[in-house]
Amino acid sequence: MAKIPLWLDCDTGHDDAYALLLSTHDPHVNLLGVSTVHGNAPLDLTTFNTRSILEAIGRRDIRVYPGAAKPIAREAVHAADIHGTYLCESGLDGVTLLPQPVESAVTDVNYLEAMYKALIATSPNTAWLVSTGTLTNIGLLFQKYPDLAGHIKGLSIMGGAIGNGFTDAPMGKVKGEGERFGNWTAYAEFNLTAYGIQMYAYHQKCDPEASHFIFSNPVLNPKTTLIPLDLSHQVLGTKAIRRTLLFGSEQSLDTSTADTDRTPSALRALFYQIMTFFADTYAEVFALTEGPPLHDPLAVAAAIHPEIFDDHGRERFKVDIVIEGTHSVNQLDVEELGRTKATKLLPGQAGCRIPRGLDLPKFWELIESCLKSADNISPMPKLSHEELEKEGIFSKLS
Repeated sequence: MAKIPLWLDCDTGHDDAYALLLSTHDPHVNLLGVSTVHGNAPLDLTTFNTRSILEAIGRRDIRVYPGAAKPIAREAVHAADIHGTYLCESGLDGVTLLPQPVESAVTDVNYLEAMYKALIATSPNTAWLVSTGTLTNIGLLFQKYPDLAGHIKGLSIMGGAIGNGFTDAPMGKVKGEGERFGNWTAYAEFNLTAYGIQMYAYHQKCDPEASHFIFSNPVLNPKTTLIPLDLSHQVLGTKAIRRTLLFGSEQSLDTSTADTDRTPSALRALFYQIMTFFADTYAEVFALTEGPPLHDPLAVAAAIHPEIFDDHGRERFKVDIVIEGTHSVNQLDVEELGRTKATKLLPGQAGCRIPRGLDLPKFWELIESCLKSADNISPMPKLSHEELEKEGIFSKLS
């Protein structure tokens, strides 16, 4: 089968690790390269984390290009309360099994040039660009190389939060605020704000200006798939999921099928640590106690397995990003900066694709299949049951 050319742009924290896993071990993907960006942690740490995860999953051959260290027009902010602590802003806190990377990042080639050359060399209308971090690199790429928008097949973004009953996913509550639909402010998701656009979720808030540029591009907009919190909060890493992924199973939603008699591999233990720390922080910060939402791999899955997503009859949307407001770590000062506003278009009109649901068993099957593939080539050393026990791997299974 012909593989789908894909470039991944990420700010590797806990859920980005699963996006890297899916990008490198799904048999449908030809991963062209990876660029890193500020976001979950400062750029040097997101780059280190990316290289470490690639080492763990046996894909140190994938070249990693450090990208933008700050938003286009604002100062950088990071998600230390979710991916680290205020004393240790690593982006991958709570993970003791992370290996040291062997391969260095590529610093003698400009990351925008590398992204452009890799994507433009593919056949027209075949390549996907996937963003699981703040949108700074993506915005700068299409500003510098506007012809690329017409060449690629699609852009898949994890970011934003729609709210107002867009889905029935649990959005979480913050002490003193009540229910909210953003993960950075009450309205904004982190990825769309960190770039200067607070898409009522962290990624938009980190660079809202970048987000605004992308969603207002008339060529790029109809090729864009947005994975908001309204969708990702349907994909919870429950205790049953974490247990079956740790031990391995053909049915990741069924705890009874996990092979608990065998000692988990170091790789599976690593990914279990990653999701367990994520679970603890989401329970503490957002009162989501069932399990953490696994945001980022959904953006990869939407590009390579669109059939498992529910578009509600191919509905499409006009997306606007609020760029008025203060970019601040004090969320009371931010107001609606980065908020994602989605307006449903008439049938047949071209616009942004925002799925409302997905086939959960199929998604978890993809993750399990990729873990099996990575296990076959991972250079991580074999650990005994006792060694894994010392790392706390089995302490939260019950």
